[in-house]
Amino acid sequence: MRNPAIQDVPTPVIVRQATGAADMTAARKCFEAYTEWLDEDISFQNYAEELKDLPGKYSPPSGALLLAVDSTSRNILGCIAMRPLHLESRYLLDRRPDARYCEVKRLFVYPEARGKQVARLLVCEVLRRAEEQGYDEALLDTMTKMQAAIGLYASEGFKETSPYYHNPLNGAMYMFKRLSKL
Repeated sequence: MRNPAIQDVPTPVIVRQATGAADMTAARKCFEAYTEWLDEDISFQNYAEELKDLPGKYSPPSGALLLAVDSTSRNILGCIAMRPLHLESRYLLDRRPDARYCEVKRLFVYPEARGKQVARLLVCEVLRRAEEQGYDEALLDTMTKMQAAIGLYASEGFKETSPYYHNPLNGAMYMFKRLSKL
């Protein structure tokens, strides 16, 4: 989905926590653009409830709902979210049960802002906040068809891992990054 407010993407870009009703509306639109682009049914993630309750589990101090904003026009360029993750014991086989986990979700950059490092800024900021909040490991799921995202995550230190929850979509892929010395 195209964000009609974006013309050209000047620098710098500000990445900030979403606050207030206007930001929640902007985040909701960004999430909706993401799911439209993804073209997959993600209802198994309680997505409708997530949209309705923003910021919900992405609320500070244990979560984050970040917006990338054009510093000149104040247009929203993209979003990313992070929430605490409590792993079921069956998914802890290769993980420490006493570690603190977070999940990175909903990375999306509007098409007009792609190729300008906006996604990297979002990922770096969400990881900085995860470390600041004391998480030991960040996990995420993505789709094998999302090669640009996979490349970005890998360049920021994420590695492929075993599933940490059941994702029924074909092509689901799981990644993790250690944030502290375990």
